[in-house]
Amino acid sequence: MAIQYEKLMKCDIPLIEQTLTPRDTMLYALGVGLGADPMDEQQLQYVYEKNLKALPTMAIVLGYPGPWHATMDTGITRSHVVHGEQGFVIHKPLPVDGVVTGKTRLKAVLDKGADKGALLLTECEVRSKASGELICTLNSTTFCRKDGGFGGPSSTTAPQKPLHAIPERAPDKVCDIATLPQAALIYRLSGDYNPLHAEPAYAARAGYKQPILHGRATFSVAGHALLKTCCGYDAAKFNSMEGRFSSPVYPGETIRTEMWIDGSVVTFRATVPTRNVTVLNNGRAEITQ
Repeated sequence: MAIQYEKLMKCDIPLIEQTLTPRDTMLYALGVGLGADPMDEQQLQYVYEKNLKALPTMAIVLGYPGPWHATMDTGITRSHVVHGEQGFVIHKPLPVDGVVTGKTRLKAVLDKGADKGALLLTECEVRSKASGELICTLNSTTFCRKDGGFGGPSSTTAPQKPLHAIPERAPDKVCDIATLPQAALIYRLSGDYNPLHAEPAYAARAGYKQPILHGRATFSVAGHALLKTCCGYDAAKFNSMEGRFSSPVYPGETIRTEMWIDGSVVTFRATVPTRNVTVLNNGRAEITQ
């Protein structure tokens, strides 16, 4: 069944109410590799309840609506849905506990053409339930690999944000972070239960040799590299981050983040050196110096 454009654009994605506990905050950080060095007290502040802090990239799992397109009659082929782009802007320090709400809206559905897929562009506002204050804004692009050619607006003509360019010079900083073989199984406990990241048979049907790491987890590992290298693990300096996914990561691989620092703007990309592939590209972060 093809994407039903008019119906999809009218979808009212349910408001999400999420109760956070310190355990959730610690589990998220463990899922993206914090605590790998048990003697590193800078990492410990994100995985231990004493003076606990939330990782800046935890913004992307707050108010997360899950696979909303799989629970509605949208015509989207769930097994071939992957993360295309992710970004966030932090407006207030992220909470380590309490109740937040997330309201996601569909901004656009773009047709890349038959056999080329479709793009879903969404924005989510995450707020404190108690005060109503805006905590962070999330922007995401979902790539529906089997669902192009439905006759909707073209991705080549519809207005889109230009890609952030990678400098031609050598990176100023490089940071390698290894992922665990079970990283996807841990990360999914932060709310993304897509079987693509757990079931070998499901991953095979989607064309992968094994379950892949969540795009959000790859994004968060790169965010860890930025936090470590550019912020000295001070979350208060980390204001925003965005990037485009270009290839999957298999759990257990090492992710290398290359960084170009120009004042408060850090341009970055992430690669898997052992396969010589770029997995996250055109990245841009804003860091308080």
